[in-house]
Amino acid sequence: MSAHFEERSGVVPCQTAWGSWYQTMEEVFIEVSVPHGTNAREVKCRLGPRDIELSVGGTEVFKGRLFDTTVSDEATWTLEDKCLIRIVLMKANREAGNCWSSLLEGEYCANPWIQDQMQKKLTLERFQRENPGFDFSGAEISGNYAGGGPDFSSLQK
Repeated sequence: MSAHFEERSGVVPCQTAWGSWYQTMEEVFIEVSVPHGTNAREVKCRLGPRDIELSVGGTEVFKGRLFDTTVSDEATWTLEDKCLIRIVLMKANREAGNCWSSLLEGEYCANPWIQDQMQKKLTLERFQRENPGFDFSGAEISGNYAGGGPDFSSLQK
């Protein structure tokens, strides 16, 4: 479900020195640029439920405690075209209000504008899930979207 929404609406990446990261309601995606010709044997990637470690060719790219908990046995990493490492983490809390403000605790933080755009995107993704007959991929949102937006569950249909 998220993949189709993201394909239509784009992503809100948080740029870093090594690449970028972005998120959906369910997943966190990390894209790391590595020297062209990098071999998978040169990559050391450890993905835990609350921690992550990546080194390439013996050089640490990042290491630390994740912003929130993930499902470690559903996490994957791939080396694409020998120049890009893509890591996919599955969030343990998959609610629209669970918008990560940083990749690691205190590191690779989204600036306030990027954080705002990420939260808007997750709120629209939530609306898309709740209303599959509508297309929210190009929608604009304003007002109360922090924390996943307003809760309409108590309204009668």
